[in-house]
Amino acid sequence: MTRRFTLFDATALTFGFAFLYLPLLVLVVYSFNDSQLLNVWGGFSTRWYVAVWNDGPLLIALRNSLGIALISAAIATFFGTLAALSLVRYARFWGRRLFTGMVYAPMVMPEVVTGLSLLLFFVAIGAERGFWTVVLAHTSFTMCYVAVVVQSRLISFDKSLEEAAQDLGCPPVKTFFTITLPLIAPSVMAGFLLAFTLSLDDVVIASFVTGPGTSTLPIEIFNKARRGLSPEINALSSLMLLVVTLVVVTSSLISKRAMLPQR
Repeated sequence: MTRRFTLFDATALTFGFAFLYLPLLVLVVYSFNDSQLLNVWGGFSTRWYVAVWNDGPLLIALRNSLGIALISAAIATFFGTLAALSLVRYARFWGRRLFTGMVYAPMVMPEVVTGLSLLLFFVAIGAERGFWTVVLAHTSFTMCYVAVVVQSRLISFDKSLEEAAQDLGCPPVKTFFTITLPLIAPSVMAGFLLAFTLSLDDVVIASFVTGPGTSTLPIEIFNKARRGLSPEINALSSLMLLVVTLVVVTSSLISKRAMLPQR
């Protein structure tokens, strides 16, 4: 028996979507504001999009953030997948509890503690803070999220497929790359995208371990916000929102097309 869609449901849904998306709509509208004041409409203009394109430090920070996110997400995906395989396929080994705690610890540890501990570690070993220290820092706290995502898929994985391949003479390594990896590829990709997003969004940890000339985009935006918000930030945020929307719509269309029956 299905429940009727009531007025209360419609009202709650309307307020929920308004709370989530109305601020984004206001941000996009005021990115075309000609005035330098955020809350005063001065007419339609695209000057702030041109300002974003001509802002050298902001573009450098964007390039740094994309590079750091791609590299750290790739490394985190590799080691996170291995960690998930170890936790699922090897139920008993020496130090399993310690290893499990070390994998999951960054998820519950405050970012301030993680950033400070990594800073002290890099200072102790004499590492020069910069691009690669941020990459290592982001890898250390995004790897656990990849492990959780991949582990959830491996728990429900049908091992009989691997056993059938090995019974037919397929070596274990080849079985993994031809049977296991293609089947868990969606979860691996989901872990990669999650790690990429977390790295691209991080401010706290990056502010501890970054060095001169390696400012990331969130840090650059935070510094601009402390000096006074500008509609240029609205334009940049609108561009990022456009990119995310295009990626989501494209992936949805591809998934929907893949689900259609083949003729």
